[in-house]
Parts: sequence; C-alpha cells; structure tokens
Amino acid sequence: MSAKLIREGKVRVNGAKISKPSYTIEVGDNLVFSTTDWVRLIEVVKIGVRRGPASEAQELYLDHSEPRPIREKIPLNPKYEGKGRPTGKWRRALHSFSNSGLD
Repeated sequence: MSAKLIREGKVRVNGAKISKPSYTIEVGDNLVFSTTDWVRLIEVVKIGVRRGPASEAQELYLDHSEPRPIREKIPLNPKYEGKGRPTGKWRRALHSFSNSGLD
C-alpha cells in the first residue's frame, strides 16, 4: 500500500481508516483506496508468500471497483504556433535588417 495514501487517510480496511503502512491484512478483508477522481474497492482472496510478477499478484485479489473515469487529454507541452527556432539564414537577414539604418 502506498504510505502517502495511508498518511493522508485515504485507505480503509473493512471500513476503518488505517494509520500505519505495516497494517496486517487477512483473507476476506475489503480495502478501499480513495483518490480525488476514483474509489477502488479490493477484496483480498489470498495472501502472497513472495514478491512475484504482476500476473501472480493479480490472482491475490478481486477488484470490485467501477472502471476508472476517462480524463480529457490535455497536452503537457502545447506546440508553439509560430515557425519555431529561427534558422541561420533568417537570423542573418534579421541582423542585416536591424543594422542597415545605423550607417
């Protein structure tokens, strides 16, 4: 479990808020993880004996939560609508233009 979610009080085991990441869970426990846009409901089916691949871990619980809501795609770095970085030819033309009236 994420220690940050536990510290913020967003994890419940069988309806009770837990306050430490080392909380012991048992078969049949219901876990609720809540975030700003989604609530995840997990039922513990088996207890793992080792740290293994994700395919093994997915056999240890049942996910009873609704599908995650689809977020609107917002570009992280919007494209600049101009021409981008000036080329050498463009910089030379600009430089000659700006210096032409000084003589």
